[in-house]
Amino acid sequence: MSDLKIVRLLLCGMGNVHRNFLRILESQRALLRDRYALDLVVVGATDSGGAAFDANGLDMQAVLMAKAQGRSVASLSGGVPGMDGCALLEAVPADLLLEATTVSLRDGQPGLDTVRAALRRSMPVVLANKGPLALAFQELENIARTNGTQMRYSACVGGALPTINIGVRDLAGARVTKVESMVNGTCQGILRLMESGRGFADALAEMQRRGVVEADPSLDIDGWDAAAKLVIIANAVLRRPTTMADVRISGIRGLTLGDLRAADARGERYVLLGSAVPAGDDWVLTVEATPLPHAHPLARLSGDEMGVVYHTDISGSISAAVLETDAMPTAAAMLRDVVVMFSR
Repeated sequence: MSDLKIVRLLLCGMGNVHRNFLRILESQRALLRDRYALDLVVVGATDSGGAAFDANGLDMQAVLMAKAQGRSVASLSGGVPGMDGCALLEAVPADLLLEATTVSLRDGQPGLDTVRAALRRSMPVVLANKGPLALAFQELENIARTNGTQMRYSACVGGALPTINIGVRDLAGARVTKVESMVNGTCQGILRLMESGRGFADALAEMQRRGVVEADPSLDIDGWDAAAKLVIIANAVLRRPTTMADVRISGIRGLTLGDLRAADARGERYVLLGSAVPAGDDWVLTVEATPLPHAHPLARLSGDEMGVVYHTDISGSISAAVLETDAMPTAAAMLRDVVVMFSR
């Protein structure tokens, strides 16, 4: 195809999400070329051990093999031990940064500095790492705007669930009057496994085996991950400048099988609910284990599903759900953002 657009990618973080992203690039290569006239080439990648880069494109199978063997990408040809994302930006020309390093809700690092550096170079960024957005959303949006570039992050709020796209694009012209989100797959899986008689620790171990739990499980089970996603919704959809300090947070750690069975007897089911409710000219933002009526859209979801409900003034109430059993849909959401950025 003569008008094929080559997009050179830098991948920061080589955990489950970006490994699946590499597999997607291979499986969807023909579709991306035929439908969108895009050729996506990974020219650099980092992990905790360092980086590798090649202006002509890395061997993606070699990257996957190194990670499967427990080795850093720095062990590959062109690898540099200790090189971080900011240094990689300087080392190889690229068109787009994809950020999926380990989430830190303490300081957002190392992702936050790398995202800042890319945006300041007018390089667009796609994130699956919610940490930088939860801690510095307004700052990063301002940097992107000042430098005439884009930042997309639909993968940060429910994997492939189009939470942000619905709120920003599909509800254009409407006022959102309430948000209800259940976008932490780990807690959803644990609660539904507990309903079947599994203990809390056993259920958590099962979710870890599936590869959907944060590196620090407390981010999931104590509500911090869900709160970070609610912060992103508040900033992007409600247009309320919001940080983690604005959210009342609790998790599912204290729930017992007895609690779940008592709720069921009342016609309710517990979910880890993130909610945004108007309060005068402001919003009350809360994440907590909440019993919902069985008929509620979020109470009907299985252990592998996540969902969101937007209540509006003119568009009714819109609910959406996604079924995810691994990190592939989150990687697919990153690809979605790339396609939106670069396709004609």
